Formats: sequence, C-alpha cells, structure tokens
Amino acid sequence: MATATSQKSATKAKSGRKRRTGQRDPLAITLLKADHRQVETWFDEYEQLEEDADKLALFNQIATALKVHTAIEEEIFYPEESGDVEEDMLDEAYVEHDGAKKLIAEIEAMKPSDQYYDAKVKVLGEYIKHHVKEEEQPGGIFSQAKKGDEDLDAMGERMKARKEELMAEMASPKKN
Repeated sequence: MATATSQKSATKAKSGRKRRTGQRDPLAITLLKADHRQVETWFDEYEQLEEDADKLALFNQIATALKVHTAIEEEIFYPEESGDVEEDMLDEAYVEHDGAKKLIAEIEAMKPSDQYYDAKVKVLGEYIKHHVKEEEQPGGIFSQAKKGDEDLDAMGERMKARKEELMAEMASPKKN
C-alpha cells in the first residue's frame, strides 16, 4: 500500500511540474505574447472608431508598438534563437516583419481621410494576426524556442530593457 501511494505521489509530482511549466511561459515569451494581445486589442478598437483624430491617435500607438516589438524580436529574440528554431520559420518571420514595416510606412504617409487608409490598417491587422499565429501555434517559433538551450528569462530581461529604451526614443516629440 505504501508503494502504491509513493508511486501515486511521484506521478502527481511529475505531472504537477509539467502543468506548471506549461502554464508559465518564460519571460521572453510572456513579453512577446503580451505585446501580441495588446496590439490585437487595439486593432479591434480601431474597427469601432469613426473620428479621424481618434483613428490617427490609435494607429500611431499601434505603429509604435509594432516597431518596438519587431525591433526586439529582430535584435534579440530571433538571432539568439537561431539554431533552436527552424531557420525557415525565422526567415519567414523576418520577411513578414519587413512587409509589416512597409505597410506601416505607407499608412504613416497617409491621412485617415485618404482612400484606402482604413483598408490598409485592416490588412495590417490581418497580417499581424497571421504572423502572431505562426509564432504562437504548437510547433511554432515560441514552442521551438522553449525547447531550446537559451535562457528565455534572462533574454526576457534584455528584451524588456531594450523595449523601454525604444519606447523612450519613440516617445520623443516628432517634427511633422
């Protein structure tokens, strides 16, 4: 009887550890996913806006968040995950980032009253949703990164510091 209880406890402890690990993402992944959720929320909010000034203000928030997010992924996350994540996936992620940056630049050169402004913001949102899905899906970039050798909590600290730097830089007044 004591043996059965010991085995049960050992099994429970093992499965408990697995569940906790599965629920708590390392800091790098947690930060990136939080960015994803924030931008998704903003794209949804954008769809409800009618006033050009509100659209412009919210798009500027979205654009800043995406620029900072892509920078920390390209400067820190992707290079450090090279070797742990399939190179094809990383290559596609870089190309998707490039496409998003070009679309952001096009939208930034426009006014909300311009033809196709709302359509371009909508397409950017769909593009980002696709990119996020590829990063977060089972077997995707985040899944592969978690199985790799990198310390994703330490990387997360570097990413967090770099994000704060970039946000401060982008918050500086712009001349239009």
